[in-house]
Amino acid sequence: MSMTHHKVIDAIVVGAGFAGMYTLYKMLGAGFSARVFEAGDNVGGTWYWNRYPGARCDIESMEYSYSFDDDLQQKWNWSERYATQPELLKYANHVAENFNLRPHISFNTRVVSAHYDEDASVWQVTTDQGEEIRARFCVMATGCLSSVNQPDFEGIASFKGNTYHTGQWPHKGVDFTGRRVGIIGTGSSSIQSIPLIAEQAKQLTVFQRTANFSVPAHNQDLDERYIEEIKSEYGTFREENRQMHGGFGARRPRHEDSIWDADAETIQRRLEERWALGGLGFTGAFADLGLSVDANNIAAEFIREKIRATVTDPLVAELLCPSGIVGCKRVCVDTNYYATYNRDNVTLVDVSQHPIDLLTDKGIVTNDVEYEFDDIIFATGFDAMTGTLLKIDIRGKGGLTLQEKWHAGPRTYLGLSTYGFPNLFTISGPGSPSVLSNMILTIEQHVNWILECLVYMRTQQIASIEANLDAEDAWVKQGNEFANMTLMPMCNSWYLGANVPGKPRVFMPFVGGIPLYFETCARVAANNYEGFTLNEG
Repeated sequence: MSMTHHKVIDAIVVGAGFAGMYTLYKMLGAGFSARVFEAGDNVGGTWYWNRYPGARCDIESMEYSYSFDDDLQQKWNWSERYATQPELLKYANHVAENFNLRPHISFNTRVVSAHYDEDASVWQVTTDQGEEIRARFCVMATGCLSSVNQPDFEGIASFKGNTYHTGQWPHKGVDFTGRRVGIIGTGSSSIQSIPLIAEQAKQLTVFQRTANFSVPAHNQDLDERYIEEIKSEYGTFREENRQMHGGFGARRPRHEDSIWDADAETIQRRLEERWALGGLGFTGAFADLGLSVDANNIAAEFIREKIRATVTDPLVAELLCPSGIVGCKRVCVDTNYYATYNRDNVTLVDVSQHPIDLLTDKGIVTNDVEYEFDDIIFATGFDAMTGTLLKIDIRGKGGLTLQEKWHAGPRTYLGLSTYGFPNLFTISGPGSPSVLSNMILTIEQHVNWILECLVYMRTQQIASIEANLDAEDAWVKQGNEFANMTLMPMCNSWYLGANVPGKPRVFMPFVGGIPLYFETCARVAANNYEGFTLNEG
């Protein structure tokens, strides 16, 4: 039943993950009226949808958490170095309850369109429940990894067994005991889930197109002494991380030297230390690992040697050895991934030269061989950063759709706004550090910036704010220049949209680092929102 609200509220927020919840909290605290629409039946965003076995964060728990409320961070206790999906979802629910956010969130409600009314300077939003709402501002907190990349294999509907996607895992879980399981893909979700699925399945067959670099997590329970140490100086700890390029890892050893200034013994020792430390900090062993192909090759070969030393079958080991640049795709973080291939019930099938031909009623066919399964898992990743945004019919000035505006790739100013779409903000959008950073830290910065902007507009009686085209062009140009100074564009990664057929190849996240990005945003605001056009009501 259609339901139209004629009253104009201040803001509509799309998504109730960590970004949407914090936006709502700040909106209410600043006296703005706001509603959140969430497609799922609970808060949590990424950690609501991604429930596959072994799902956990690759940023340490004490860093991947809100800093805005000291009482929250003092009372909440993380149990492990890297929080699991269930614990992260429990944390999200705790935040929603603690700050009484649920009354302002409409669950099981998907936004289908958002059209800008230029005359009234308001957004008209419709949902799949038939509701129409008008708001001055629209904040897209849709997440970077929320739109799954659905596979399109021939015959996919003919398979008579069960199919699952790691990004849409059943909430009740899946028991693979005694079953023949095939999994397609060896990205992060697959690397995290394979060791656990292998412990249950009668037979697990992994179909790999491209090997990915993975480093050990060395996950462990957090001891109380460490927790209390961080909590005693949490403010300082947070600020130290804000000075880090990626917004995390401030207490890890920092190295600014070139690999070429070190002898072979020092290089080996440094890489071993980073390997033993575990986690995403591996590529920080030397300053030029992300800048020089030759330097990077040394680190890449170190990881390949670790794989060869772990996997007992030399042929399987070589198939698992990535051939490219370490770090131009997000480095995976695992627990016993490579060792899992030593199990008798695990088989690796290389589909790099002979792609999957089709699915049959019994299983998967590749290179004229049919593999029979009871269950098939698609670990085919996400339409990252733009997928969810472009599924919504978003129309700005003159009826221009966001799909049309971004037909050759996403273009934004600061990753927060895009020309032609006044009063529309994106959180962790293309052109921001987003997936190259500690996401919660950058979410807080984004939301704080947006709320300060809205308060400024309210005080100055400004009706609309819109990114200027020249400012947007300059930001995109600067982002490309930073990316091209690194090795990151050299991979066919989801940072470029390369995992989605037909998606424009544009390097989407901002590579310049957290400190520079935060400084730039602050300067823009201090200069009366330089690069934006502000129109009085």
